[in-house]
Amino acid sequence: MSAALLDNPTAVSYETDETGWLEQMARLIAEGRFDEIDYPHLEEYLTDMGIRDRREVWSRLHVLLTHWLKWEFQPDHRSNSWRATIRVQQAEIGKLLDSGTLLNHARDVLDEAYELGVELAAAETGLPMAAFPPANSRTLEEWLALRFDP
Repeated sequence: MSAALLDNPTAVSYETDETGWLEQMARLIAEGRFDEIDYPHLEEYLTDMGIRDRREVWSRLHVLLTHWLKWEFQPDHRSNSWRATIRVQQAEIGKLLDSGTLLNHARDVLDEAYELGVELAAAETGLPMAAFPPANSRTLEEWLALRFDP
């Protein structure tokens, strides 16, 4: 982005170039030009980021739980794909949980994510939902630390 565009706070529109606009807002903040910041859109953007982050934690968590349940309760069908999905989800969730807010969120939604994991594991395996434990019995940290038997 050119310096001329960064110097003009209205040169980049939030609606037409979100990334350029975001870079522009960051520069204005860094330069202490607070009176030129697009506060309404910045508030909207920051709110959306928080929602997106929580949604990502939720999504990765229920995918992890679904695959672990399939792994545990359908051992004859275990695949390297399931193993890879579990490891990727554990690693990505771990990175997201560097944020205390997202760590608390993950703990808050763990049981709900487990319930969805059971539903999805049952649907994908053809096993009845009753084949899986009805309630989550592990902590978030335990789910993230689980490793495969040799």
